[in-house]
Amino acid sequence: QVQLVESGGGSVQAGDSLRLSCVDSGRTFSSYAMGWFRQVPGKEREFVASISRSGGSTAYGDSVKGRFTISRDNAKNTMYLQMNSLKPEDTAVYYCAASGKTRVVVGLRASDYDYWGQGTQVTVSS
Repeated sequence: QVQLVESGGGSVQAGDSLRLSCVDSGRTFSSYAMGWFRQVPGKEREFVASISRSGGSTAYGDSVKGRFTISRDNAKNTMYLQMNSLKPEDTAVYYCAASGKTRVVVGLRASDYDYWGQGTQVTVSS
């Protein structure tokens, strides 16, 4: 079974950096495509980034391209999101997600994913 736990959130100033981590306590991490989403109250969950099972393919939402980098270490059952040049509009709860669907290489939609973490808050002040 997949159990995802995010960490690394916090409160920072605009222009700062943060690195989020998502650890899977299961044994099959490398068999899942992974992704990051974020959500603010009253809005739908927004796609941030995704990565294929091997890590060889990635995709990013338009609002984070060039600033965020997704990566994974299958030996450590961990996915990362390096967030640079943070902006106040990046403030949200960030969720990691895992997809076991064989058709999903890099999932762009929340419906592509089967498992979700509990979320970690990122707050960026101006």
